[in-house]
Amino acid sequence: MKKFPASQLIINGDGSAFHLHLKPEFLADKIILVGDQDRVNIVASFFDEGSIECDVQSREFHTITGKYKGKRISCISTGIGTDNCDIVMNEIDSLANIDYNTREEKAEKRHLEIIRIGTCGGMQEDIPLGTFLVSQKSIGFDGVLAFYHDRDKISDLGFEKALVDFIGYPKKAAVPYVVAANPELVDRIAKDDMTRGCTIAANGFYGPQGRNLRVDIAVPDINEKISAFRYEGQRITNYEMEGSCIAGLALHMGHKAMTVCCVIAQRKVEAANTDYKPRVKELIKTVLERF
Repeated sequence: MKKFPASQLIINGDGSAFHLHLKPEFLADKIILVGDQDRVNIVASFFDEGSIECDVQSREFHTITGKYKGKRISCISTGIGTDNCDIVMNEIDSLANIDYNTREEKAEKRHLEIIRIGTCGGMQEDIPLGTFLVSQKSIGFDGVLAFYHDRDKISDLGFEKALVDFIGYPKKAAVPYVVAANPELVDRIAKDDMTRGCTIAANGFYGPQGRNLRVDIAVPDINEKISAFRYEGQRITNYEMEGSCIAGLALHMGHKAMTVCCVIAQRKVEAANTDYKPRVKELIKTVLERF
């Protein structure tokens, strides 16, 4: 088994993970990830009375572990971006599969189930505001997965090449990677009443999502091309900012993961809903019921 020195795995003096400040005994096997730290409280508001085991916050990382109808669940906020998700995914995996006392990898592995609940922007006219959209595939514009071994083995290379060629992807940008969500988890959560699609995880909110303010973007018509792109009957349905890193690292680590978002902006018809919180709360309740 591997042994990890202090410079590789930083453990706080109280025995908690460096960024999350979460101790191993407080990590559930079922994990909900949200971007907004305040949304953790919304998820926890559905937990069984008296079931909360921990409520820990460090920077943008807020964790509450409790039970929903007897199911033990940890809800953790990641903040915005795949860089933060790289931190969260590695630290929850270390909490599950590394002995924090000996710093050795555990022989018997825990396999986590991870669902990101977020918001997104729709890229197709037939996907209205308020849609619950499950990412069957995530397309990473961020490059994070390229820093891990065997990135190509878990990626849909044909999809990647077709997308890069079709949209004229900026040559100096990180090559997009395409990874699949866990199909069993997708079927369990989406059932037959959620929309399924392919989702871009952008590494920014403005230029990387085709928003053109005072600084011109490299591919002015990138969103028109993204909306028109098709590969083996698949189309790109929405933008968000975290799902690709979660899906990719989960595959590497042996965990199940997926992303489901509520559409709060419609890029094709230039519409947005800023009063989206009740609909997101409905999505949270649905996921908790099916998780």
